[in-house]
Amino acid sequence: MHRFTGKSALVTGAGSGLGRAIALALAAEGASVVVAGRTAAPLDETVGLIAAAGGTAAAVTVDVTDSDRLRDLVSESVTRFGGLDIAVNNAGILRGRAPAGEVSEEDWDAVLRTNVTGVWLAMKHEIAHMKENGGGAIVNISSSLGAHLRIPNLAAYITSKAAVSALTRAAALDHIHQGVRINVVSPGSAVAPMSLQPGETEAERAERVRTENPLGRLAEAEEVAAAVLYLASPAAGSVVGTDLVIDSGASA
Repeated sequence: MHRFTGKSALVTGAGSGLGRAIALALAAEGASVVVAGRTAAPLDETVGLIAAAGGTAAAVTVDVTDSDRLRDLVSESVTRFGGLDIAVNNAGILRGRAPAGEVSEEDWDAVLRTNVTGVWLAMKHEIAHMKENGGGAIVNISSSLGAHLRIPNLAAYITSKAAVSALTRAAALDHIHQGVRINVVSPGSAVAPMSLQPGETEAERAERVRTENPLGRLAEAEEVAAAVLYLASPAAGSVVGTDLVIDSGASA
């Protein structure tokens, strides 16, 4: 399939994990992809993987808490590949593993600033371009931890991801009449670094997940990417403000 031939895409947090998988999947289906993140080396590795597979990509470093830099990111994406048809806002952090009343103010502020404000700022600049240039599709990455599921000692992260789900649905209603179609994917435990608990090995993670959810395994990063590509594709043309949960049945 080449659903995105001739399209340009932007993926934040694309240096590893789900962001990298999404960028690879978009490129494999013909999109020219700008991969963005805070650190150059892993982004360059993602670009190398895309190029080795015959795709087209470019790396741009950005901190999603910096509004001016995000505006420049959108501008650079348009300059490099002639437009911006698809944006995937995936960048996020997990800090403050503690009961809600014991989370430090520093950790709380960092998580909310990156995970919520960063998504809002990215959308703000993406929407500004898309609504003036024929529309586009935005897919935000949230988590099943938040609007769908809660566990102890992750209050800051859970709050931030619940906010991303709500923000996405609100923005979807605000901007669909401008041709900007916005949805969100909420993964559970997936084969990505963020799903590892502190000090946990991949084998220990697999065993933990085997007993934690009905499917009995982690979601593959490629499965999450496939959901993102569906929501970004013409096949989802009437899908607006949907929160697609991929968590092996954990929140069912």
